[in-house]
Amino acid sequence: MAKIENHKYTIEEAFRECFYIVPDYQREYVWTDKEVQQLLDDIDEQVDGSSSREYFIGTILVAPMEQKNHFEVIDGQQRLTTFFLMLCALRQLLKGESQHHQVIGALLSMSYTTQQGDIRTSLKLEPRYENAGEVVDLITKLDADPETTRAGIQAAGIQRFGSLENLISAYGTLHRGLQNKYERSEELKKFWGYLASNVIFIQISADVSSALKIFETINERGVGLNPMDLLKNLLFTQVTPDDFTRLKNEWKKITKPLERRKEKPLRFLRYFIMANYSFFMDRGDKQRVDSVVREDEIYDWFTDGKNATMCDYKNKPFEFIRKITCDVERYLAFGEGRGNDDQPSRAMDDLRRLTGGAFSLHYVLLLAASTLPKALFEHFVNQLESFLFYYIFTKTPTKELEKSFSVWADEIRAFSAEADSRKQREMFNAFISERFQKGMTAREAELEDALKRYGLNSMQKYRTNYLLAKLTRYVEMAFKGIKFPGPLGDFTTLEIEHILPNGPGKDLIDTFAKAHPGVNYHEQKNRLGNLTLLEKPINIVAGNDFFNEKKAEYVKCGNYLTRSICALADVGTNTSISRINTKLEAFEEWTVDSIDRRQAMLSKLVKEVWKVTEIEVV
Repeated sequence: MAKIENHKYTIEEAFRECFYIVPDYQREYVWTDKEVQQLLDDIDEQVDGSSSREYFIGTILVAPMEQKNHFEVIDGQQRLTTFFLMLCALRQLLKGESQHHQVIGALLSMSYTTQQGDIRTSLKLEPRYENAGEVVDLITKLDADPETTRAGIQAAGIQRFGSLENLISAYGTLHRGLQNKYERSEELKKFWGYLASNVIFIQISADVSSALKIFETINERGVGLNPMDLLKNLLFTQVTPDDFTRLKNEWKKITKPLERRKEKPLRFLRYFIMANYSFFMDRGDKQRVDSVVREDEIYDWFTDGKNATMCDYKNKPFEFIRKITCDVERYLAFGEGRGNDDQPSRAMDDLRRLTGGAFSLHYVLLLAASTLPKALFEHFVNQLESFLFYYIFTKTPTKELEKSFSVWADEIRAFSAEADSRKQREMFNAFISERFQKGMTAREAELEDALKRYGLNSMQKYRTNYLLAKLTRYVEMAFKGIKFPGPLGDFTTLEIEHILPNGPGKDLIDTFAKAHPGVNYHEQKNRLGNLTLLEKPINIVAGNDFFNEKKAEYVKCGNYLTRSICALADVGTNTSISRINTKLEAFEEWTVDSIDRRQAMLSKLVKEVWKVTEIEVV
């Protein structure tokens, strides 16, 4: 085998010194928003820690090419591509900081002299499968927000499908994620500083044939030991050789399901610890001010004497493994919208539609509460959804929650273990009031302000769809006098309709401009007050007509929230319909004032939909 070299790189060093070529025989870019968001969250989690702490993202396997400092990527292109797109997003967001913009720009492309004396400009990462190189090149050159970038790629006539759509989507996820988390340039620069200097990987370099052999070996034998591997090895030391096969098979019940669902084992392990055990971490003379177990502390946590006693894996290793396996099953079931009885759960499905793949910290509380009686657990999930709605829609940093959730899990386990059902419910209500209600009350004004400004692009589209679906279902239940909600999927499958048309003709733009001088049409069309849910066939017919023409289609809609835009049903004086009518408004015409009034109306409904309620004590 030819000479093999390895080098430790920071992200800045790697993209400053190397050109990475993804050959066409490699797998395309397959990361979804979920993997991209997880990587961003993982780095964000480290930023507020010690500024000297390195965050290791694994090994990158490359083969040197004929041109100096050019490498074919054999293994690691998903990570490298995501980091390249992250640099693109950072550069665009730091456009007002000329030095940072210039420094990051130099990591994306560079001009150099070839051996023939020609000047060439190359991207620092160039995928060569299908049209991926063109897409990445345009993202780099446009240096624009996600919407403008997507429009520019469309205008260039590049077909967007599969991996190409994944690239565009990943850029949007990274851009929005950074923009939402770091609103001030000082905060964004701090993130960039950590990414540039503290995020590291080991680059292994060998000729192509040797590199492919190494890649095969890595995948057969594994490389390096993460805390999950170390924990498995630790458990092997607690059993006799006769039990090795049994232990190996039991361990697969933990790792294989997580692998199939593409869940990060270390993320699960963190949540398992925080959900099941009172926090303890002996840091010597370094006092910890939170109750969070970080990924690089997991193994140390398990080997600490007090924690080892709590887990009791030395005396009962197989019972300990079964406890982890049980929580893996619950963890995955929750992610699929099933309850603590492994059956489909309306409450869990609603919660899953709110959190999506971008938020997972709530699993700490769900795992801690998983032994509650079914009815109490379902009620807990409903209250947790309301609590998280306030946090997510005010874009509160998850670090605030993480510091609390481990402590709250202790309290949840306490009332989950209570044998007296009456006392259990009293403790449950006290927790909901003290933890969830107080947290929501503290963010009430902030949420109200966010809803005043809320538009289609304020958050991910699935969350706007979720918001409209929950409001629509609430109004429909009130209209029909129904007490128990049906599946939210009945409403999320509806299409988002722009009352003020999404694709206006020139005549409508001119009419709007005359009626509302100085008002931006495209800002108004995306406001929450201008959005409603409509069946696809009706939406197609409604199209981009004026409001007067659309009203005839809206009255055909199957949900009352949309029908009520045109007229309120007149049914009695003290009926379920008349009562919901007091919270709704119909409109004769559609103006900016109409959008304002409807936005305020929907904001008031939000407080009725997302609220906490105590469970009856009997």
